[in-house]
Amino acid sequence: MFKFVLLGFILSLALLFYIVPINSTQSGSAPLIQNAVVLQKKEQAVYGLPVRLKIPKINIDTTLEHVGLTTKGAVGVPKDPTSAAWFNFGPRPGDKGSAIITGHYGYWKNGKVGVFNNLYKLRKGDKLYVEDEKGVTATFVVREFRTYDPKAKASGVFVSTDGKVHLNLITCEGTWNKISKSYPRRLVVFTDKE
Repeated sequence: MFKFVLLGFILSLALLFYIVPINSTQSGSAPLIQNAVVLQKKEQAVYGLPVRLKIPKINIDTTLEHVGLTTKGAVGVPKDPTSAAWFNFGPRPGDKGSAIITGHYGYWKNGKVGVFNNLYKLRKGDKLYVEDEKGVTATFVVREFRTYDPKAKASGVFVSTDGKVHLNLITCEGTWNKISKSYPRRLVVFTDKE
């Protein structure tokens, strides 16, 4: 239990301080803890590696990149703003625990739009789908939304101890701050496996 709490605390710092969009004028993330991976208890995977995310209500049908921690120890983000990314230090979508998928928010100088720009339009009960490499699809239902200040504790986003299957979507929210090179809030959509 202590390992899950500690992992949740570490990853909450990554979520709230270091998940920032990357465009032609900014890059990278700030350090987290280099050995966070050793804290993750791995369960036997039931689902294959996730390859596609579909959210029909907001017209999302995108590939999933796989990210871990950056060389600076921060949670990785998708390279392409139109793709989402599965955080591969957690469970696979469909397996027990809280799987995490991140996606960018905002408008890029190259004309691309962040894949999760319309995430806020989802409502409780809406469905989303994650397809794995074997062609198996896991269905999730939106349970709730939370907005986090970058300094707030958010361990519940990464850690679940209820023995159920969850998928949490993370993006930024608000107006781009040119000085801090970040958005002021993080939007998290919590979903449960159908």
